[in-house]
Amino acid sequence: MTAPRRFDAILFDCDGVLVDSEPITQRVLRDLLAARGWEMTLEECMRLFIGKMVRDQRDAIERHTGKPFTEEWLQQFYAARNRALDAELLPIPHIHAAIAAVRAGWGERFACASGADRAKIDLQLRKVDLAEAFGSRVFSGHEMPRSKPAPDVYLAAAASLGADPARCAVVEDTVTGTTAGVAAGATVFGYSPSAYGHDAAEALRAAGAVRVFGDMRELEGLLAQGF
Repeated sequence: MTAPRRFDAILFDCDGVLVDSEPITQRVLRDLLAARGWEMTLEECMRLFIGKMVRDQRDAIERHTGKPFTEEWLQQFYAARNRALDAELLPIPHIHAAIAAVRAGWGERFACASGADRAKIDLQLRKVDLAEAFGSRVFSGHEMPRSKPAPDVYLAAAASLGADPARCAVVEDTVTGTTAGVAAGATVFGYSPSAYGHDAAEALRAAGAVRVFGDMRELEGLLAQGF
């Protein structure tokens, strides 16, 4: 007799889980901040900004640059970021096979729940040929009352699938996102490969990830096991 399945739905973060976007996005941000007087290494920029909305870092940006944080500058960042992503973005290795396995096992009961803005999410999913797989099941933290680390985007994704968050698996690669998934009541699987641009396995575990893995080829087995 087949054991009952632990999860009713699978919820994926986007940046760093579906697409290898963070080194590109953070390079653009670092360069634009340097032009305004806040110079830092790419590593420093990633440590400060990965998993966070740039808009939410207004105070830090104004403090370090000595210049006002304006909507015009933010839109310049978005435009430069999107151009770079459109030119350079690649999928996370083996993510297409992982999504195909989830689709085979759960049908359409999976979604993308990202802290990024809608334009960025849509651009990225199209760029790596994942837009069709997710269809309309794409949720942006910018469209929620609160973005990650609050659980709102994961709660919205679970509700859209008619799933109890406690019976959802979340796949995340940042402490911010892991915190959001845990706050939603979901079981979080942390993705932490050796590649540059992801939070460390120890940090994901400390934030509440029940398992941490480094290769998307492992995901199907982890979801089947439940932990």
